[in-house]
Amino acid sequence: MDKNPLSANFRLGFLGAGQLARMSALQAFRFGIQIGVFSDRNEKEPVEFMTPYSQTGSFDSADDLTLFADTCDVLTLENEFIDSEVLAQAQENSGTPIFPSPQSFGLIENKLIEKQTFENAGLSVTPYQLIERDKDLNSFGEKHGWPYLLKSSKGGYDGFGNETVHDLDEARDAFKKLGGKDGHDIIAEAFVDFTHELAVQVARNETGHVVYPCCETVQEDHICVAVKSPAPVVKSIQKKAQEMAVQATKAIDGKGIFAYEFFLTTDGELLLNESAPRPHNSGHYTIEGCVTSQFENHVRAVMGLPLGSTKLRSPAVAMVNLLGNKRRDAQVDHSFDALQEADGHLHFYGKLDSKPGRKMAHYTLLGNDIKKTYATARKLTKDITI
Repeated sequence: MDKNPLSANFRLGFLGAGQLARMSALQAFRFGIQIGVFSDRNEKEPVEFMTPYSQTGSFDSADDLTLFADTCDVLTLENEFIDSEVLAQAQENSGTPIFPSPQSFGLIENKLIEKQTFENAGLSVTPYQLIERDKDLNSFGEKHGWPYLLKSSKGGYDGFGNETVHDLDEARDAFKKLGGKDGHDIIAEAFVDFTHELAVQVARNETGHVVYPCCETVQEDHICVAVKSPAPVVKSIQKKAQEMAVQATKAIDGKGIFAYEFFLTTDGELLLNESAPRPHNSGHYTIEGCVTSQFENHVRAVMGLPLGSTKLRSPAVAMVNLLGNKRRDAQVDHSFDALQEADGHLHFYGKLDSKPGRKMAHYTLLGNDIKKTYATARKLTKDITI
């Protein structure tokens, strides 16, 4: 990049305008730079309240992205709901660098390509298969057992785009529902017997890389509801997950912040399940829990700055996701106990509308023992409604 990134005239642009971009933007403002944001939605999103440099358009339009890129010095991603070829075209047309690069993103832009990329890099992944015809649905179940997951290869999140199927009839219905009959790539993924779901974040750029502690994610209905860091597993497993995360980042020559989710099987094997080329819900605890948060290292990485320490600030950190309880204007109720707790931290994302299951906020608590800290965090947040 030509311009000094630590300049008041430098503008970092986010493709996506939700809470992840908002939390990264808050760190970018610390460096005194400007923030631009591109949204594909009509309603105001969390970052748009923070900056005058906002543009609305389509993620499928290289022309729209080029117009936005022309106003920024560097672009970065908040989500994966975009095509690498569109990114490449916008970068070529504007001359504005995008990180992760379109080439790196293209290696993980959908679940099928992602699995193939990491397999080719020598990493163990969950068993999977592209479903191309009706007989594939049955043969996968016979080979790997029922039930299994059917996933839309592109665009799924928080349980959306995923269907658990228990028999062939359910599989046929789910395949149609997910768009398999309309030409969308659908993959089958085996259920594995696991003891823990783990996650690791990695930041990487030309100055080097840093890796965050291995944490445990607590899932309910395909949604992460809480995170424990460090993960309550043996040190050797924590280290292996970190090593696999670094290996995966190098395999795509990634520049930016990346998150990786793993299954620890009952046999003690680590399987790489999914990745994200952006900040991730599993890393929210790093805002108060680490010397340098995933969001600050996101900004540092894509701007070519030295990366910050990922060391934990306390022996235990717990994060609880706060989901919407009902459809209404967004507001946080019954939060006093959580706010009064020493070293407890509430983050409310500024989404205007709440609805059941929508990620609206999170709460982080620092402590000395992960089991006690996690239990306290869950207790302090159990009555919060949004």
